[in-house]
Amino acid sequence: QVQLAESGGGLVQAGASLRVSCAVSGRPFSSHVIGWFRQAPGKEREFVAAIRWSRDSTYYADSVKGRFIISRDRAEMTVDLQMNDLKFEDTGVYYCARAGGLYDSPSRYAAWGQGTQVTVSS
Repeated sequence: QVQLAESGGGLVQAGASLRVSCAVSGRPFSSHVIGWFRQAPGKEREFVAAIRWSRDSTYYADSVKGRFIISRDRAEMTVDLQMNDLKFEDTGVYYCARAGGLYDSPSRYAAWGQGTQVTVSS
């Protein structure tokens, strides 16, 4: 059974960079996708980016395309999200989760981590 745990959040100023990491335990299948989502107070959880476990197929939300980079290290069993040129609206709790395909709906994902807080000050 795959379990996920996020780390690396923090408080940064607008324009700065931050890297969050998702530690993957268990035995992910080659067909698995690991996705990053975020949720701001009072808002629904929204898709950020996703990557296939077996190869470098990626999928980004339009709001982060060109600023965020998702990558995975199968040896280290991690999926990282490098966030550059952060904006106030990137603030939220960032979660990673597992799915069977490159979906952007939270309902298609399972095995959610506890989340890590990212706060961007303007």
